Amino acid sequence: MEEVTLKKLEVLATNIRIDTIEAIRKVGAGHIGGSLSIVELLAVLYGKQLNYDPKNPQWEERDRVVLSKGHAGTAWYSALAEVGFFEKNWLMTLNEGGTRLPSHPDRTKTPGVDATTGFLGQGTSVAAGIATGLKLQKKDSYVYLIVGDGELNEGQCWEAFQYLAHFKLNNCIVIIDENKKQLDGTTKEILNPFNIEEKMRAFGFKTVKTKGDDIPAIDQAITECKAIKDQAVCIILDSVKGQGVPFFEEMAANHSVKFDNEKTLAQTESILADLRERIKECG
Repeated sequence: MEEVTLKKLEVLATNIRIDTIEAIRKVGAGHIGGSLSIVELLAVLYGKQLNYDPKNPQWEERDRVVLSKGHAGTAWYSALAEVGFFEKNWLMTLNEGGTRLPSHPDRTKTPGVDATTGFLGQGTSVAAGIATGLKLQKKDSYVYLIVGDGELNEGQCWEAFQYLAHFKLNNCIVIIDENKKQLDGTTKEILNPFNIEEKMRAFGFKTVKTKGDDIPAIDQAITECKAIKDQAVCIILDSVKGQGVPFFEEMAANHSVKFDNEKTLAQTESILADLRERIKECG
C-alpha cells in the first residue's frame, strides 16, 4: 500500500473513532467496545475497497454492507457520515426520538444502510440472500458481511455459512470480528468458540486471518478474497474490544459503556484530544 493511501485511511479511521466516541458520549451510553473493534475495517472498506456513491445510496451497481453485529451501528454511521452519505450533525441525534440513526441499523431510516440488523445471527442469512440475488442478476457487486464472534453462538450463522460454502458464493465476503468478548464476558467463558479459523476452513471457506487494527493487512486480505473465484471466502479479524483506545480496551464491561461519572467523562475528553492531535500530525 502506498504511503499516501495509508495516511488517508489512518486519518479516516481516526475520524470514525472520534465520531463514534462523541456520538455515544452525547447519548450517554452505548455499544462502544464492539464499535471500536471494527473501525479500521470500516476505514478500509469506505476509504478504498467498496464500490459506492454517497449521492446515490440506491445505485444498482453498488457493493452492499450487512452489519450483522448491529449493535456496532454507531461506528458504521460514523463511516457513512465521513464519506458523505449524510451530514455529520446527524451523529449527535443517535438513538434519540425521531432520529434517523437508531441504536441498531434500519435500512428504511439511514442512507447507506442496505439491511436492518440487530437480531444477532439474522444478518448472515440476509447477506447470503443478497449475494444469491446478485449472482442471479449476474452482477459483479460484493456483499460484505460483518459478524461478531459472540454472535456465532447463534446456529443461524452456521446454517448461512454452510449455504454460502455449498453454493460457492465468493461474492459474499464474510468478515468475523473476533474481539473475544461479548455481552456478559469473554467468548471462552460464555460458550467456547474454539478455533474459528479452523471451523470456517472445515465449512469450506478460503479463510484469511489478520490483525484487526492493521490497515494494510486488512486491505490485502480483502484483495486476496476478491481473487478467489470458486470458493466461499472469510476474513477473521484478530481484534480487541474497544480497539485503539487503551482506556476502553482495559475496561472489563466495555460491551456497553455509560458516560455517567466524572472519571469516564474526563478520560473521554482526554482521549478525544489525543485523537484530534493525531489527525493534526497526519495532516
